[in-house]
Amino acid sequence: MTVILPAKDAGAYIGTTLATLARQFDDIAHLKLVAIDDGSRDDTGGQMRHFGERFTHVEVLANPEPVGLASARNQGLAHVEGDFYCFVDGDDWMQPLRLQSLVTTMRALDTDFVRTDHVTATEGRRRLVRAPFAWRGRAVSPREAILPADESTMVDYPYAWAGMFHRRTLDQGLAEFPPGLFTAEDRPWIWRLHLGASSFAVVDAPALLYRRGVTDSLTQVFDRRQLDFLPAFSLALDAVEADAEADRFRPKIVATTLAVCSHHLFRARGMAVADRARLRVGIRELLGRVPGAELDEALSRLSDRRRRLLARTIREVRRT
Repeated sequence: MTVILPAKDAGAYIGTTLATLARQFDDIAHLKLVAIDDGSRDDTGGQMRHFGERFTHVEVLANPEPVGLASARNQGLAHVEGDFYCFVDGDDWMQPLRLQSLVTTMRALDTDFVRTDHVTATEGRRRLVRAPFAWRGRAVSPREAILPADESTMVDYPYAWAGMFHRRTLDQGLAEFPPGLFTAEDRPWIWRLHLGASSFAVVDAPALLYRRGVTDSLTQVFDRRQLDFLPAFSLALDAVEADAEADRFRPKIVATTLAVCSHHLFRARGMAVADRARLRVGIRELLGRVPGAELDEALSRLSDRRRRLLARTIREVRRT
């Protein structure tokens, strides 16, 4: 199987990530590591090359300038070998034999992909985050994990590193991320996966630990890169509109879009004035794609707080 590890300026953490990858199989020869140094200005690339000596199969790619997480992951996909692949970020780590366990499970279930819970690690505190699906260890259609529209479901759990994938998802064109996006690249990706794959399962496995609160993480910054959620959700809307069951799934993508837009409007106070203006224009254009009746229905299910955050933008949408 192949592990794809893109990282930028992750020198403070990536040693832990690489060390735990070396403990994922009883025989390390079963794992190929593809590490992508995405224009780092620290020793991320050097650590990739140093720790890479522990692996039987390893490729270290280097980008002179950052291309973003989506494009870096796509670079890794071009080097996948074997039946299975997965992603890990440069500030995460895994408990021993997680990947061996997932390979065994995928062979037994014969699914296109599996998803797992994960553990967040924030300043020494750990918390289990469960994948939002009732059935465990059972192969089902990924479409059955998209609804209901007003509850958290598997399309709201888009973390690329929280699972493993059969290479047939790569062969079917379901694996790639929208190139050039620095944030929210996993939103259209998860929708395409759930609409296009034949089978998946949520399974138990040794934990992946996701480090939260990293100050230079893109989830923590307030610059123009955060605006990438706008084209990302536009692509997710495109994927739903192109589907034969668009009417069934459109209420869900509209509800999720509104929730994420309200989240970014709340965070906008930390942005530069010009970026706040771009944010409002972008949200107005994005929501302008949604028919008025569907917009009203989705708004009625939002909390009062989220409706208040969106009120000005919704008025502007209705005036256009």
